[in-house]
Amino acid sequence: MRLRQLEAFRAVMLCQTVTRAADMLFISQPAVTRLLADLEESAGFPLFERARGRLHPTAEAQLLYEEVNRSLIGVERIARMAHAIKTQQRGALHVAAPPSIALSFLPRAIAGFLKDHGEIKIMLGVYDSRTIVDMVIGQRCDLGIVNLSISNTGTHGDTLLTAAHVCVVPVGHRLAGREALVPADIEGELFISHPNNIATRLLIDAMFAAHGVKYQPAQVEVQVSAAMCSLVAAGQGIALVDAITAMEYKGRDLRFIPFEPSVPLEFSVLTPLQHTPPKLVDPFIAYVRKFAIAELDPRLLMK
Repeated sequence: MRLRQLEAFRAVMLCQTVTRAADMLFISQPAVTRLLADLEESAGFPLFERARGRLHPTAEAQLLYEEVNRSLIGVERIARMAHAIKTQQRGALHVAAPPSIALSFLPRAIAGFLKDHGEIKIMLGVYDSRTIVDMVIGQRCDLGIVNLSISNTGTHGDTLLTAAHVCVVPVGHRLAGREALVPADIEGELFISHPNNIATRLLIDAMFAAHGVKYQPAQVEVQVSAAMCSLVAAGQGIALVDAITAMEYKGRDLRFIPFEPSVPLEFSVLTPLQHTPPKLVDPFIAYVRKFAIAELDPRLLMK
């Protein structure tokens, strides 16, 4: 029994006339009649009694209809699911990201993305960048976002965005009234840094060294930039933090000041080399990039 025959049978059972069944299926009356005849031949018993221009189902047809209806409902459900997947209204995405982007910026971007993508499920895991690279290589996530240049990851990827760093100081600090800062302004300041095994720390130290500037190391080092902001607010020094962290800070006790020369923090998007990513990956990346461009000060987005 062919699917089209079963659809014609169900339509006639519902409409009781070939004319209305043909209208329902958007085909001709002769086509419906032919499909019914083929189905009866395949079944081996009559399905309808013809009287006064109407079709009256036989008892056998009633029994067959129950099973056909259940089967076609299942087929239609599958077709709807396939359409939803194709149009990115259904699906799942496992995203791994570092704290610098996963603790507030990325959840807001995800919330916006979900508004236009129906019943999508997103799993957001928070890990350090090196762990994320391992997860992508091991195909334990669909998409990884890392604070690393693509050339350092050993996997397939693309740049999501590159944000500049800003200097964060308490509102009462001597530098708080400046519109921009340069390395010489940090000379002798108590400065909160990342641990020296983090690439950003090495980049910042190299920048200060190139300008002959020596800061006074604070008593505490911290891996997560958001914690740097809290330490600055607690009077432990000043710091350079990325623009995304600065944008997400909710307090009014700090001032974030543009800093020159620009110190980049590159966010790269990684996907497994040996695995075709879900169709959701490309529109998700495009949305997050667009969201970042809309949210960030254009002066702090680096090309």
